[in-house]
Order: sequence, then C-alpha cells, then structure tokens
Amino acid sequence: MKDLELYEEIIQLTRLGQPFAVATVTANSGSSPRKAGAKMLVRRRHDAGTVGGGRIELETVRAALAALNGGEPTTLPFVLTEEHGFACGGAMSVYVEPHVSVPHLVMFGAGHVGKAVAGLAKRCGFRVTVVDERPECTGREELPFADEIICCSVKEAFGRLRLGNGSYVVIATPGHVHDFDAVRGALGTQAGFIGLLGSRRKRQALLTTLTEDGFAQEQRDRVVTPVGLEIGAETPEEIAVSIMGQLVRERRNHEAARGGAVAGGRAIAPDGDMQATAAP
Repeated sequence: MKDLELYEEIIQLTRLGQPFAVATVTANSGSSPRKAGAKMLVRRRHDAGTVGGGRIELETVRAALAALNGGEPTTLPFVLTEEHGFACGGAMSVYVEPHVSVPHLVMFGAGHVGKAVAGLAKRCGFRVTVVDERPECTGREELPFADEIICCSVKEAFGRLRLGNGSYVVIATPGHVHDFDAVRGALGTQAGFIGLLGSRRKRQALLTTLTEDGFAQEQRDRVVTPVGLEIGAETPEEIAVSIMGQLVRERRNHEAARGGAVAGGRAIAPDGDMQATAAP
C-alpha cells in the first residue's frame, strides 16, 4: 500500500470513529528490511502496509492490538538476528500509536439546547449525529457542525443508528412523548450513556412509564435524568456546558479506569439543588 492510500484509510477510519493503530519505523541501522518512516496500519481484523514482515511484523501487530485495548503507545526495539529471520544484522525501532474510537454523541432534538450541545460536543472531540423530524431544524446551515443529520421520527432513527459502548445519547426533543420514545429506543441498544433533559418531576414520570412498560430496574438505572452537572445552568449555552461537562467526565473516568491519571480529573463539588430544567 502506498503512503497516500494509507493516509486516506486513516482519514476514513477517523471519520467513521473506528479504532486503529499506526506502527512507524522510527530508526534503523544495518541490514534492516524497512527504513525510518515506513508505516503500517493495524485494525482489529486486518492490516495495511508493512514494517518488514516476519517476526518483526508479527510482534508489531500483537503490540498494536494490545495498545488498542490499553490505549497507551509503545516503542518496540528489534535486534535483527536469526531469531527474527534476518542473518545480516542490524536494528530497528518501531513506534506503535493507538487511535481509539472517537466518542459518538447522538443528540435527539435540534432545538436551542440540542444545537448548543451538539456544537459544543464537536469542539470537544465527539463525532456528532443529530436526530430531529422537523425539516426546518435539520438543514446543513442549521447544523454545520454535525457529522450526520437524520431527519425522521425518533422510532425510525433507531433503524439507522449503530450505538455501542462508545456512544452517548442525549435526549431533548420538543415533547415528552418523543422523549420517552427515544429513551425506550436507546435502552434497546448498547449505548454507554443515556441522558434525558428535564425536571425531577419529568424523571418520576419517565420511571413510572418505564416500569409500566416492563423495563427492569437495571435498565431504568441506565437513564441519567435530569442530565447535566448541577451548575445552576439556565440558558441553552449554559445547559450545554452542564451536559458536556457530564459527558466529558464520563468519558475521562472510563479512560482512567484503564490506568493512569487524567488531566482535569478533580471532582466538582455539588452546588445545591439547582439543575438544568429549561425546555428544549
């Protein structure tokens, strides 16, 4: 694979939010099979490019897959002896850099709050999908920051979405019926976070509805409502900060659980009973 093709593949995987690792030869001496700058793209199922073949490549692929699981880069030193299938001598260093899945936000509702949340999420490094059935709210000029816009009903949208553990769902549709439909749909996926905008009274109505619908306690506990940190937010922009603060905390706590300190990881003290409850 030519370098240009490899870079194009990297761009495509990044846009899709799929994990991959890039292995780069950073130094070489003697009779090494590849020179500094040679690259290989490693995905969970197949690879592209090469760093030299043989045992070097086998160990590089293993290290890349381990880096994808752990999230940490690593450098592999190789002395090119017969053990590695090279009798002419030499040495190589290969740097393995993982690129884990980009977090995916699905924003149900393109009202004032939804737009503010989606725009801030994009600036925070999330891949953003916005769902709303109102054509006047879902034009590209209205949502220039969205990676994907789905203009259809809430129920229809779930047939077009692929939500896994790295997906965050925030719900702020124009009405309770659509909100609750979105919650039901999200509970039928593997989404890692499900948040509903609203008041504590709305929370109780939702939990009552989910109980009557037969959802178990374990499922009901997956729904975070009211969504957002308690910072006394009132305007759509402030509410977006509150919600994104919570999503960033969830994301970083998940990363920290794999080991290592996280910048900005100090807990935020609660500030009373105020909570974002504005209508979307």
